Amino acid sequence: MERTFKLRNDEHRRLVFGPRDKYLRLIRDTFGVRLAARESEIHVLGAAEAVRNTQTVIEELVRMADDGLVISDREVQQIVDTVARSGQGPSIQTIEVYTTGRPVRPQTPGQAAYCQAIERNDLVFCIGPAGTGKTFLAVAMAVQALKKDEIKRIVLVRPAVEAGERLGFLPGDLQAKVNPYLRPLLDALHDMMGFQQVRGYTETDVIEIIPLAYMRGRTLNGAYIILDEAQNTTTVQMKMFLTRMGMRSKMVVTGDITQVDLEAGTQSGLVDAWEKLAGIDGIEFHVMTRRDIVRHRLVQEIVDAYEHGERGAEDRRPRPKPKPDLHK
Repeated sequence: MERTFKLRNDEHRRLVFGPRDKYLRLIRDTFGVRLAARESEIHVLGAAEAVRNTQTVIEELVRMADDGLVISDREVQQIVDTVARSGQGPSIQTIEVYTTGRPVRPQTPGQAAYCQAIERNDLVFCIGPAGTGKTFLAVAMAVQALKKDEIKRIVLVRPAVEAGERLGFLPGDLQAKVNPYLRPLLDALHDMMGFQQVRGYTETDVIEIIPLAYMRGRTLNGAYIILDEAQNTTTVQMKMFLTRMGMRSKMVVTGDITQVDLEAGTQSGLVDAWEKLAGIDGIEFHVMTRRDIVRHRLVQEIVDAYEHGERGAEDRRPRPKPKPDLHK
């Protein structure tokens, strides 16, 4: 299949070609197409799917140039990786929240479906591997709702469970003790709102970031409540958390059921909720896959390697021998 793309101006050419044609080489090597570029034209030759993927990347870069965005090498790599995985470009849906001067938007079809699920449901569970944007997009949707006055406050919650380590007693007051566990949520907020604004909101309790243990006995009205790392809740904790929802509130629960840090033999509250609550009207379970990973390319390969290793270990596990029939 052959196709020729004409770029309208020098800005499009600069952005699509990249420094010393760096982006063209990336597209060529990723999709296995032959590229011939001359002035404002790009001639593409290759398999039909590869040419279509090349077109998707070029059109996305052109659209971003039209929006006046300055694009980094990392973002171009992310766009190419997204198209290579799914055959589709990042979603055109934008969230009215900005980070590093540009709007936040879903980068994969799975992420777009996740945001749409949050818009139409009061309670959404998002389950998937690391790097799929589960928490980041939930926080972005919460900040957007706050800016639109759809809610009065944001409550970010995390269980204080250590990832296979025993850190002992941490020094300082309560805030100092729980801050390491809540740091990922703060990082996401700082990306979207800035340090001073986050500080002002937290001092006035418009934004509250607390460990799960301190949710008991509360009822939250008009709030956007996010539970992160929910795979590390027990069944009792999950029930306690879910029943905190008040009137005009939304809840988003995120977690990765392949990274449970609970003691052996303790059932994850996230897995239990999936079994008990699936199918209830107003509750949606959204599953992210490795195709939705938008971190470094190696993260996807690491997730794949661990999945294959676990399956291989299961296959190699010795099977019990059948019991002899004593009646023979």
